[in-house]
Amino acid sequence: MSPVLEARNITKRFGAVTALSDGSLTVEPGEIHALLGANGCGKSTLSKVIAGTVAPNSGVLRFNGSDIAPRSPRDAEALGIALFYQELSLVPQLSVADNIFLGHERRTAAGFIDAKQLRHDTEALLQRFAGVAGDGFSADAPVSTLAPDQRQIVEILKVLARKPRLIIFDESTAALDRRQVEVFFDILRSLKADGVSSIFISHRMDEIFAICDRITVMRNGVTVTTLTTAETDRDTVVHAMVGELAVPQRFARNSAVAAEPRLVVSQLSSRRLDSVSFDARPGEILGLGGLQGQGQSAVLRSLFGAEPLTDGSVVLDGKTLTLRKPADAIRAGLAYVSGDRGRDAAFHGRSIFENIAAASLVKERRRLVWPNQLKQRFIDAAAALNTKYDGLDAPIGSLSGGNQQKIFISRWLATNSQVLLFDDPTKGIDLAAKADFFTLARGLADQGASIIFYASEDSELLSLCDRILVFNSGAIAAELTGDTLTAFHLTNAAYGKAA
Repeated sequence: MSPVLEARNITKRFGAVTALSDGSLTVEPGEIHALLGANGCGKSTLSKVIAGTVAPNSGVLRFNGSDIAPRSPRDAEALGIALFYQELSLVPQLSVADNIFLGHERRTAAGFIDAKQLRHDTEALLQRFAGVAGDGFSADAPVSTLAPDQRQIVEILKVLARKPRLIIFDESTAALDRRQVEVFFDILRSLKADGVSSIFISHRMDEIFAICDRITVMRNGVTVTTLTTAETDRDTVVHAMVGELAVPQRFARNSAVAAEPRLVVSQLSSRRLDSVSFDARPGEILGLGGLQGQGQSAVLRSLFGAEPLTDGSVVLDGKTLTLRKPADAIRAGLAYVSGDRGRDAAFHGRSIFENIAAASLVKERRRLVWPNQLKQRFIDAAAALNTKYDGLDAPIGSLSGGNQQKIFISRWLATNSQVLLFDDPTKGIDLAAKADFFTLARGLADQGASIIFYASEDSELLSLCDRILVFNSGAIAAELTGDTLTAFHLTNAAYGKAA
């Protein structure tokens, strides 16, 4: 029997960035096939190519023995391919039923939506998760009223309603509890018995070994191996994911890290966090690792007062903080640098001076501003990062992305904050700017600052951090120090096994 899917030598470039240089995958009829790899390895891009969301630059796709070139999700659906989106694609204002069948509604002979048939079909799908979906989950419920796990169930049912022959499930269990995962796995086994194939992407290694027939591993945009699940083990898979990586060049650790913590975080809980506790010491760079979206950014944004908490406490230098808004955090001495400059940092259309000054004005509660009193402080802060700019009066938009990020970091250097929250701060900046940032961060820590640093690139964490807390599903899965500060241990913990 020929494969249901063959993807051979797929390449995809986004401008100067190569997301896929040799992506290959073969899926058999009725197979549940895992697709694994570390952050940025190309697995989601390959999935989107197969599903018609992204057009490849080169390579061959074959489905049921015929060459295909889907240019849209609608093209892929017509072939029998469906993709469960990691970032949910639901319309909050519509009901569960309307979302599941959006664009595929049954119609009467007169051309109107057949509401009775729509409800009947929806109820039949909802029965698949009967008993585990929770209160308020019904065909008529607006999606906006549903809990995250219920929305994920709607997204799964939306894919199943298309009755595809190949389904790509990208982190489809991320928001589900154990009972819901068991029901979902029963659905996968039922689909397999009917000859439907699945590509399964998950950050939970135990799920991979529980449900998948084979495992394909990607690394740095390349498919490196395919393994039969029953004939391999977890360590073999993780070694394939990290490869024979050279140990990243590490900055010298600060030998004067204080014994007593400066910041103590206890039982932080929220919509995205589950009882997170840790401390940070003067002179230390504490890394937050794990796959993207596991709660690292939520911790940093919560500490900065930008995301609400449902429980927990934050103690800084012996004082319990109340963090209802960013101004509370700024005045307490916390600083936050985001990699999403457009959303979290930039005052578009304003000058460099105004962009640097924002945090100082809040912290110092200034009502009146005399620029000449502040300019030298801001110039010195920008110079510490080798920032290239024409002058403080120039618009922020006149700078390159890397120099804009340096300005936003300079904003906090000017406040002399002693707890720095770095939320993937090097995203989208060039290698020279990254080197300047790493040198600055290590220097600030050596001078006694406490730095909490999330990076989506594992190599950055391993080269810079004194400790790494690995997150999985909104909780800390492992703490890495000393000999466990390796790519293997980081990846292993990210996929659900403590180091």
